[in-house]
Amino acid sequence: MTSHSSPTDDRVQTWLTLLQGHGYRLTTPRRAVVETIAASDRSLSPADVYDLARAECASLGLVTVYRTLEKLEELGAIQRVHHTHGCQAFVAQVPGHNHLLLCQQCGRVEYFTGDELEPLMTNVARNSGYEIREHWLQLFGLCPSCRT
Repeated sequence: MTSHSSPTDDRVQTWLTLLQGHGYRLTTPRRAVVETIAASDRSLSPADVYDLARAECASLGLVTVYRTLEKLEELGAIQRVHHTHGCQAFVAQVPGHNHLLLCQQCGRVEYFTGDELEPLMTNVARNSGYEIREHWLQLFGLCPSCRT
């Protein structure tokens, strides 16, 4: 009998290996942070991660949450999300060039590919004198569940 791990389990293991490879100890609190953000389909603020992960690890400190999120972002495992109300949150990074759809009501996040931004970026570069090297696109609205 073979066991199959879930995508979340794979993500957790990958992130833990990545952290360990960069000198981070794999403590129970750090594992709780990784498991919480890896399992979420919503953008989570550090306070959200703290509240959710403390259910699994009562000894978790807010400093561990911030440090772990910061390192995961630095290593490209998660990405920062900026909400219209200014709060920062995080979601798992997915491979490839993707953009985000964010529900303003429930916080659900979905990824989409493709954009037709090249003409806009060329125009902005020409008008501003900037050499544009990258872009980041987030669209905000209501997901199908929140619209019903």
